[in-house]
Amino acid sequence: MGAQTVSGSRRRLGIGAAITLVVIVAAVTIAIGIVRTGADSAVETVPDTAAESIAPASVYVHVSGEVKTPGLYRLDDGARVVDAVAAAGGFSDEAARDGVNLARPVSDGEQLLIPVEGAEQTDAGAPAAPEGDGRVNLNTADLAALDTLPRVGPAIAQRILDWREENGRFTSVDDLMAVPGIGEKMLASIRDLVTV
Repeated sequence: MGAQTVSGSRRRLGIGAAITLVVIVAAVTIAIGIVRTGADSAVETVPDTAAESIAPASVYVHVSGEVKTPGLYRLDDGARVVDAVAAAGGFSDEAARDGVNLARPVSDGEQLLIPVEGAEQTDAGAPAAPEGDGRVNLNTADLAALDTLPRVGPAIAQRILDWREENGRFTSVDDLMAVPGIGEKMLASIRDLVTV
């Protein structure tokens, strides 16, 4: 009987040692997790300030005629005639307010002439093409102007307008290759008829 008591005591001692070992391993694992979590929270996330410092694209527009402060103005890309007029201080008292399309997007390098009330109405507010240059400006042309190009029908003209709306201004005539339905042959046939 004494041998059974010693064997039972050893068994209990072995089970107790195993439980103690499991508790110690669990405590060490928890401690390591706490230390790692504390180290992770000490890491500081620095915001990307480079993206914030990049200025948005801009266009330069010469606003002249019947505005309060004519001059050269830098506007955000995608600005419209109404933004150019506002930058120039608004219409003067003599301005023909119906003489311009305020909703039209402006293009870089254009001169916007605001006519005087009572003057013969031309297409003021439309981008002026240089004398003798009959090319179609891809950044300002409407559907009808694009439709005049050879091999470009209303569907392709609409795709050009859609591309411009989604991607912004054309920076090169070669950007037309990104428009669905325009391949190298079509681009070659209209390359000399368009400009940006």
